[in-house]
Amino acid sequence: MRRWSGDYEREAVMRGAVIHGPGDVRIEERPEPGIVEAGDAVIRVVATCVCGSDLWSYRGIDQVRRPRPMGHEYVGVVEEVGKQVASVRPGQFVVGSFFASDNTCPVCRAGYQSACQNRVHMGECQAERIRVPMADGTLVATPEQPAAELVPSLLAVSDVMGTGWYAAVAAEVRPGATVAVVGDGAVGLCGVLAARELGAERIIAMSRHEPRQRLAREFGATDVVAERGDEGVARVKELTGGVGADCVLECVGTDESMRQALRSTRPGGNIGFVGLPHKVDIPGKELFASLIALRGGPAPVRRFLPDLITRVFDGRIDPGRVFDMTLPLAEVAEAYRAMDERRAVKVLLQP
Repeated sequence: MRRWSGDYEREAVMRGAVIHGPGDVRIEERPEPGIVEAGDAVIRVVATCVCGSDLWSYRGIDQVRRPRPMGHEYVGVVEEVGKQVASVRPGQFVVGSFFASDNTCPVCRAGYQSACQNRVHMGECQAERIRVPMADGTLVATPEQPAAELVPSLLAVSDVMGTGWYAAVAAEVRPGATVAVVGDGAVGLCGVLAARELGAERIIAMSRHEPRQRLAREFGATDVVAERGDEGVARVKELTGGVGADCVLECVGTDESMRQALRSTRPGGNIGFVGLPHKVDIPGKELFASLIALRGGPAPVRRFLPDLITRVFDGRIDPGRVFDMTLPLAEVAEAYRAMDERRAVKVLLQP
């Protein structure tokens, strides 16, 4: 985007987060986005945040080959739309997700917008403004301008709540089910909340951290298991009469967490796995013998946005409680440090 300043034209700039290498995230000036395609929208970001998956790069587990922008969670106000955009208009408050999607291709129509045939990853959202491709298929406007206290929950809906919800749906959580949730980060905690909303009778949260245990119980957990590995599996079996849980939500992405999920599930049960996998080796023979069904992957958050936004506005869910630290965007480096050091579950950033 370009602006006039006196007698000359200059490129407009904004501030955004850029990762340069392990442990090195900076706030820098970047070109302000503008309309490129007729289906685009430009959003003024009201709130963004740091995701647990961002820490894979921050910790050097995922290689950072060159400086690049960060962030894939956002809510904000539409500032400009391309000429083909029909579903949102300037001034509306909108929620998106970490993949832009057309919402019309066969995969989208089947409910898997995160695998849209034309998907675009939204990877530059820790910034003051963003360009959203395929705005009609990606953005959902809220019924009205939200009160400030609703913004954290709407931001949670854009990723961690939508992902936790997908984990529960993928694990086929139903009324009366016994559910175990592996992982006590923001996604795992939202998975507990999703299981409650979907009618689970018993929800076992696996957590070793007292503040997260407390929030898990407030979100609906009936039991908390602090043990990990084989001890954690044994405790889940003990709580379920030696059988295992009907449904297990894997919300971490490590080999240990996946094995814990597999071995905590009853024969014929279901696992919804949404933790971004790193060096996960699923034992084929064990899976074959268990009769367990696996479904997971990057959550099709767009599929759930209308329902989850309604639940937030109706006061039925308050997933924004996973944000236990709020910082200005200018302090994004501290936000990453706080999450890396487990001083925060999830940090909300205000541009």
